[in-house]
Amino acid sequence: MRSSAWERVGARRLGGEGWGAQLVRFALVGGSSNALYALSFVTLAEYGTFVANTVGVAVSTVLANELHRRRTFRAADRVHWFAAQWEAGALAVLGLILSSAVLALMHRLFPAASGAIQVLMVIGVSAVVGGMRFLVLRGAVFAPSR
Repeated sequence: MRSSAWERVGARRLGGEGWGAQLVRFALVGGSSNALYALSFVTLAEYGTFVANTVGVAVSTVLANELHRRRTFRAADRVHWFAAQWEAGALAVLGLILSSAVLALMHRLFPAASGAIQVLMVIGVSAVVGGMRFLVLRGAVFAPSR
């Protein structure tokens, strides 16, 4: 009985419209789209990393944008599919450019950095870009007043 009461409270909080519930849903969508990216990348790796990366980013970004529109920010009734793809997709491309630039700079300044340091840098940059993306999506692209 006690665990089901906690489950109901958690489901109610996750289903809310506050920034905390939206942030949790944003992270869940991000995780699922990253899994799709990884699957796409591994599946298409035989065609080269550029093709695998491009297709993986495109497919996972379209999925994430649509899930954010429908589930994270519940904006399907006020934001058209194309507008969501265009605006949120541009943010994803901007994030990709920013993270690539930071990593290129790191490789230039610290060429002997270990693999672990590089992975930590990617995670850190992804977290910062993801946080900025959440704020822009919440405040502009999928804002309730739109």
